Amino acid sequence: MSVGMLFWLTYQGMSWIYFEVIKRQEVPDPYLGDIVLFLHVVPMIAALAVLPHLREGERDERIRMLDFTLLLIWWVFVYVYTVIPWQTVQIDEAFYDANLKNAYMTENVAFLVALAVLAYTARGGWRHVYGQLFGAYALYASTSYVANHAILQKAYFSGSFYDIGLAISVAWMAAAPLLALRLDLSDTKPSQPVLGVWVTRLSMLALFSLIWAALHAELNPALPRPVKTFRINVSLLTMVVMGIVIFWRQRLLRAELSLFLERSRRSVSDLKALQEKLIQSEKLASLGQLVGGAAHELNNPLTAMLGYSDLLSASTLGPQEQVQAGQIGEQVRRTTSLVASLLTFARQAPAKLAAVDVNSVLQTAVRLLVPQMEAEASSIHLELAPDLPPVLADSNQILHVCLHLAGQIGAQLHRETHSTMFVRTRSQGKFVVVDFSSYDPSGDPASPPPSFQPVLNSEGGDKPVTLSLSACCRIVEEHGGRLLQPSTPGGAAFRMELRVLANSATRASLAATNRAAARGSS
Repeated sequence: MSVGMLFWLTYQGMSWIYFEVIKRQEVPDPYLGDIVLFLHVVPMIAALAVLPHLREGERDERIRMLDFTLLLIWWVFVYVYTVIPWQTVQIDEAFYDANLKNAYMTENVAFLVALAVLAYTARGGWRHVYGQLFGAYALYASTSYVANHAILQKAYFSGSFYDIGLAISVAWMAAAPLLALRLDLSDTKPSQPVLGVWVTRLSMLALFSLIWAALHAELNPALPRPVKTFRINVSLLTMVVMGIVIFWRQRLLRAELSLFLERSRRSVSDLKALQEKLIQSEKLASLGQLVGGAAHELNNPLTAMLGYSDLLSASTLGPQEQVQAGQIGEQVRRTTSLVASLLTFARQAPAKLAAVDVNSVLQTAVRLLVPQMEAEASSIHLELAPDLPPVLADSNQILHVCLHLAGQIGAQLHRETHSTMFVRTRSQGKFVVVDFSSYDPSGDPASPPPSFQPVLNSEGGDKPVTLSLSACCRIVEEHGGRLLQPSTPGGAAFRMELRVLANSATRASLAATNRAAARGSS
């Protein structure tokens, strides 16, 4: 809109001010600078084609620029086709003035129709903006038509009453943006895909209109031969230029469509994978409920067995039988601990953040993983820091994360080379760090420590390879921590960082438990 107003001001300065005020003579007729007056509406129409009242356009900036190029080429063609022949090819003042007036009024009507459509479809503050612009330009178009008619009748002069309406309309056009500053323009409408369809149809219609223009020039017997030849050549040249632009525009649209189809194909594939994961998740949830029920049923006989073993140990049996009764009690206690861990893992409860001892959670995870590791001829090396501060977390969710990370590492262990999983805890500033790796992190002191990067980049980087790993990242992030992996390829490893609980009293109460857990793991 500013460019259009600048064209408008330029025309006023180089025509009326320069000729009538400075040179004190009438503006020549025909006048080559009339094209500036004609083209000043084109940027204004392009401003409406941007559709600022919509939240987001359905076409990118390149396609919008091509639409503007088509619009500019077509309106330049209209001026050259209708006006220029009577100015350069065969000079005729009457035909020049009549064609200029008709072309300019057609352009003004098109601009007013576009403003009326947008004022009708928009809402809120945008409707007032379009309404103000429509009223201002409608006043300008009507008074301009009257002034042009007066010019043809030789009744117009600068400073006459014809200029009153023109001055008011220009002032109104300038005041419309100032009024818009007081309006709420945030109430926008979503973009409509039908707009892109209509733009394509109008582009094709503009191209076909060139064929009609060439035929009209050829079949009009009243046109002089030089004007006819000029119009046919201009029509054919414009047809080639607009055809190239439309071809390029369709090429961009085809590339956009291909990209959209590829994204749709990926979305369908991801949806199928997600459906399979959900089915597997439901199976695991059912299995967890089954394990929970079975664990409850196992607790009763285990309690009885533990009681009988204690009775046997307290009886007057021989030394060998006492040892066997003690072994029975030890194995029953181990089984009871395993069942309790299964119940903790299978329990479905809302997250409750509390002071959590990470060493205890890892010991529970190890008890659950040891039978599977022994079946696969693998082992776990647990190295727990003795003075580990507590973290604010949900123990059940952290247990789920530890089991999944250990399972990821265990799946990549090789019985011949790396058959031991290393789990180590340590305190680092405001975080408790838990390392899961298929190699000994302190095995080679000369080698530099590996650098880690986030598994899930919240800014749109690489995504985890599995849905469950993505869920683990989300759980750790919700606890104020991070889940990391090595930035360079090598052995399998994960690093979990959890924020330390900033409570000295709670930390002191759990210090003894941490030291006991560390001694037990060694």
